[in-house]
Amino acid sequence: MIYDFVVKNNKGEDVKLEKYKGKVLLIVNTATKCGFTPQYDGLEALFEKYHHDGFEILDFPCNQFANQAPENDQEIDSFCALNFGTKFDRFQKIDVNGENEDPLYTFLKKEEGGILGGKIKWNFTKFLIDRDGNVVKRFAPTTKPEKIEKDIERLL
Repeated sequence: MIYDFVVKNNKGEDVKLEKYKGKVLLIVNTATKCGFTPQYDGLEALFEKYHHDGFEILDFPCNQFANQAPENDQEIDSFCALNFGTKFDRFQKIDVNGENEDPLYTFLKKEEGGILGGKIKWNFTKFLIDRDGNVVKRFAPTTKPEKIEKDIERLL
């Protein structure tokens, strides 16, 4: 279950995902220098609109795709706050594939059933989680945040 995982926030502190129990989550691997980076605007708009209804976005920067997140965790946080005004939770930079893959992403990919080929193919892959902690849907990097809105509304 997703609530069994402990991840590190961008300050290096442990965060138990059970903290988000009962909320609808969108988990996203991100990068600051990606063609999809402008999706931060759409993500923040969704967060602002639905946060008070129990919606959270969990942002996991990842540098595995063409070195598109080379900064440290503090620099990434500053970049997102200054350029996109993001207020959702951001975590430590992680690997989403391979030998050093974060266990959370191993779980997400397994639960999603490999519909999109299992492996994370690029930055801004999104996983939608229901209030019970179930992986409901995976969205490709090309799926803009506003296209996910109806799915979020159904779960809220």
